[in-house]
Amino acid sequence: MSSLNGLFSCLPQSPDFAWDWAGLNVFPPLARLFDRMSQTPQDPVWHAEGDVMIHTRRVCEALAGMDAFRLMEERPRQALALAALLHDIGKITCTAMRDGRWAAPHHGPAGARMARTMLWQDFGMCGSKDKQRFREAVCLLIRYHTAPLHLCEDKDGPLRTLKMAADGELAPDFTLRSLCLLAEADAQGRDAPDVPELIENVELGRETAREEGCLDGPYPFASAHTRRALFSGVKVWKDQRLYDDTWGEVILMCGLPGTGKDRWIRDNFPSLPTVSLDDIRGEMGIGPGDGQGRAVQAAKERAKAFLRQKQPFVWNATSLTEKRAGQTDLFESYHARVRIVYLETEWRENLRRNAERPDRVPENVIQRMLESLEPPETREAQTVEWICT
Repeated sequence: MSSLNGLFSCLPQSPDFAWDWAGLNVFPPLARLFDRMSQTPQDPVWHAEGDVMIHTRRVCEALAGMDAFRLMEERPRQALALAALLHDIGKITCTAMRDGRWAAPHHGPAGARMARTMLWQDFGMCGSKDKQRFREAVCLLIRYHTAPLHLCEDKDGPLRTLKMAADGELAPDFTLRSLCLLAEADAQGRDAPDVPELIENVELGRETAREEGCLDGPYPFASAHTRRALFSGVKVWKDQRLYDDTWGEVILMCGLPGTGKDRWIRDNFPSLPTVSLDDIRGEMGIGPGDGQGRAVQAAKERAKAFLRQKQPFVWNATSLTEKRAGQTDLFESYHARVRIVYLETEWRENLRRNAERPDRVPENVIQRMLESLEPPETREAQTVEWICT
């Protein structure tokens, strides 16, 4: 496992704020990424500077030269620098020729997943609140790095701004001010005819965040219920204390196998009934390689029975991606309040716990799960918690 301190020492810092590119190349995971980035082409009209690695170095140097970057506190500055270094790694897998032009749709979310896996496994950024928050701030910056370039063109720009800013509650080193600095450096790192327009768009996005009161942190909504209603599409004023008509809470668990979800439920909600996909698969004789449709449908029917009775319960499944919105929508359609609890632990401990399970999940499957993991964001439910076990 590579040294975090060694990685941070290669990032720009006072007094000269220089990047140590030779030092970064010492880390095998980064060296492999840099090599693949240098082999990933970009559209010469919008990126005449060259391949993804050339662009990335230019973005990083542009960021390091900004006064606003140099004046930041050390920790958020490190998160922003690391995000700049990794902001376009998603292009490695997303770039393809479309209608005679190179394009890389959805490279932000793809890059965030790639960065999370590398930081988690190769640099040990997992298993503690401090590491978790820092890692996810980096991943959020990568995921949304193109957003400030287009907010002014989005009719729902103010709402999207509030949604992104809300994640600062879970990852305090993520702010829209940092995101706009990254987007500005991203524009400066290009050779393209629209660079002045892009920089102007970033400033308009920054102004939108300032007007919405969320440039430096989450907006202080009147209540979590108001926030969830607004983010769900309800026409409500953000300072309105909306009447909470929910009858009780459904706990939706989220986390890799081996993170201790069963134990956490026993310790925190011993009296609540649980809808467990693992238990249902066992009852139905469904193995890991079998189709999971029957088990999922059976779980939904049990959940609906509790929902009709207005009985709080726990939904216990991995729920690793944004597809968990299907469960959240179901629960909220019955006027339940949803609390998403995401658990994680240190990687080796995760594998050790999994190995001791009677229904052990193959390690290669857990690896694939980690690579697809998308921790829940604040916008997804009335309450979202990240917990290390």
